[in-house]
Amino acid sequence: MNTTEASAVFRALGDPMRLEVLQLLGEADGASATALADRLPITRQGVTKHVAVLSKAGLVESESQGRAVIYRVRPNVAAEAAEWLNRAGAAWDARLDRLRRHLEGPRG
Repeated sequence: MNTTEASAVFRALGDPMRLEVLQLLGEADGASATALADRLPITRQGVTKHVAVLSKAGLVESESQGRAVIYRVRPNVAAEAAEWLNRAGAAWDARLDRLRRHLEGPRG
């Protein structure tokens, strides 16, 4: 996952309602926008807008089942984003450690 993809994932996850949508999709192993709207304090159209952002970030996939569209979580994308975050965090940890050692200077 590159920084652009990671940014889209974290931006999508930055909204509490989208996190709730994602959680419901994970618990239900998929659901329609109508089913999600029944469990959330937003309209079906609101759900659809949030799902579109999640889909664009690669976190959700859709499948037509008759007249309904069923949305499901793509767990590998979230895991890849977490891995990216761990690598970025490790790089910053190393930089901060080098800075700390530099500021402490030679001891002796």
